[in-house]
Amino acid sequence: MELTRIFDLLPRYKKKFMSKDDVVTGKEDGKWVKYNIDRYIEIANNISYAFLELGIKPGDKIASISHNCPEWNFLDMGILQTGAIHVPIYSTISESDYKYILNHAEVKYVFVAGKELLRKIEHILPEIPSLQGLYTFKYIDEVKHLNELIELGKQNPNQKKLEEIKANIKTDDIATLIYTSGTTGIPKGVILTHNNILSDVEGIYKILPLDETCKGVSYLPLCHIYERTNIYTFHYIGISIYYAESMGTIADNIREVKPDILTTVPRLLEKVYDKIIAKGRNLKGIKKTIFFWSVNLANDYELQGKSLFYKIKLSIANKLVFKKWREALGGNLRMIVSGGAAIQPRLSKIFTAAGIPVLQGYGLTETSPVIAVNTFEKGGQKWGTVGKPLFNVKVKIAEDGEILCKGPNVMKGYFKEPELTRETINEEGWLHTGDIGTIDSDGHLCITGRKKEIFKTSLGKYISPQLIENKLKESPFIDVLIVTGENQKYAAALIVPDFNHLRSWCAVKGIEYTTNEEMVTMQVIKNRFKREIDHYNSFFGNTEKIMSFDILGKEWSIDSGELTASLKLKRVFIQEKYQELIDDLFNISK
Repeated sequence: MELTRIFDLLPRYKKKFMSKDDVVTGKEDGKWVKYNIDRYIEIANNISYAFLELGIKPGDKIASISHNCPEWNFLDMGILQTGAIHVPIYSTISESDYKYILNHAEVKYVFVAGKELLRKIEHILPEIPSLQGLYTFKYIDEVKHLNELIELGKQNPNQKKLEEIKANIKTDDIATLIYTSGTTGIPKGVILTHNNILSDVEGIYKILPLDETCKGVSYLPLCHIYERTNIYTFHYIGISIYYAESMGTIADNIREVKPDILTTVPRLLEKVYDKIIAKGRNLKGIKKTIFFWSVNLANDYELQGKSLFYKIKLSIANKLVFKKWREALGGNLRMIVSGGAAIQPRLSKIFTAAGIPVLQGYGLTETSPVIAVNTFEKGGQKWGTVGKPLFNVKVKIAEDGEILCKGPNVMKGYFKEPELTRETINEEGWLHTGDIGTIDSDGHLCITGRKKEIFKTSLGKYISPQLIENKLKESPFIDVLIVTGENQKYAAALIVPDFNHLRSWCAVKGIEYTTNEEMVTMQVIKNRFKREIDHYNSFFGNTEKIMSFDILGKEWSIDSGELTASLKLKRVFIQEKYQELIDDLFNISK
């Protein structure tokens, strides 16, 4: 790879790819606003000039708190060109986390999307002694706007100084501090260099059969390294980027843009699949029969070895059913890349059979992030695995089953945490991922659990809750759950239903209720969930079976605290919040 710094992507894009107006695109007031590469570079340079005028120096920290939008990209490149360090922060974290991160990183300037996010932090800003200024992407009275910064740069274009600074930025210099969402404890600042991230771009772009004529829709937070590295990879390939307005509009945005690629997390795919199945259940007669015949056929899909008769049936299903699925996702999707958590193998099978291939990958913030991913290469894809390691990444399994990683993508360390860094990266450069896994005979990596989350029952049997949870989420009745049982005789679960599906089921059965909370206490509902649990227990060993469960009447969310900003379970928080219910699962007397 000829690039050594992230901002080198921009002149490379201008030189290598055809002229087009949608290098990055966002939606404003219901209309797509597009930017070509010349405008992109111009705005990024003006931001850099403005930072120089404000006295920003290499190593200074500048934070952003925003949804995905082109302005995020302009700011990102403008920061990096000055040698400053970008600190992107989730828009969904707590006030205490904002205060901790801004102080810990010693942030000098903060950029927020608009009024809603400004309200979350404005009263803590006086408690950030390093802070010198605040800007917003949306116009707010008496608050400086990004355009004022851009105008400052226009009035003070110091190209010579900027080029000198850029020339002195090395590939191993720090590009970003990314604070982990923190399933436990306080956030940790992961130090990633230009080389860390670009080495991952180099490992990824080779496996994507896409080119500059393609489009991608982005909705995952750019403050997460997963989507950020994806976007840099799109820049490297020349893929046009369209930012979805919100989670609520993503389906409409996909239909409008007709993307070739979508990067996502399993939770969205689960929701999409559930909506498709719900529509199928509303069909009548022969249409309903054909729909579920097609779904069952797809569930038997294999990458190799199916008979000619099966292929003929699948061809029929594609014409009658799956064609409509593809049209609902824009009609042009060549692939969906899923990361961030384990995806149900069933979903990968069904979507792939429907002509929408799903590639699952794996990585950490600390590894920039991709370690391994399934690919379209011969033998490069296998259900239930996260694929083979990238060509420039080494993986091995420690004696206790932990996955270790070594390569140019491994972080420089944790900011201001040398002891924690030494605990995570050993003297030989191997990073301890904290995940448990295996490597099969074909070289595919399989994740079997999180080291800290695996628990032992009172009978001395180890249980990996993630494996059980992932299987149980195949049930259309279950949205999310947590499996527990540390030092208990058996495993148990707290279950949050998929309320859309459950309400539809109640309507078909003529079951009346007033609230979700009332519905989940009804014996007929408990009996139905017992049947689901019994069915999925058949896939587990005796010590892994769910022997007790409770159904909750409210959804879990980021705002209610059960989920991290990247939609993972906050297990410690859940255990504390629902301690009484968990005690009841094991008949623990108060």
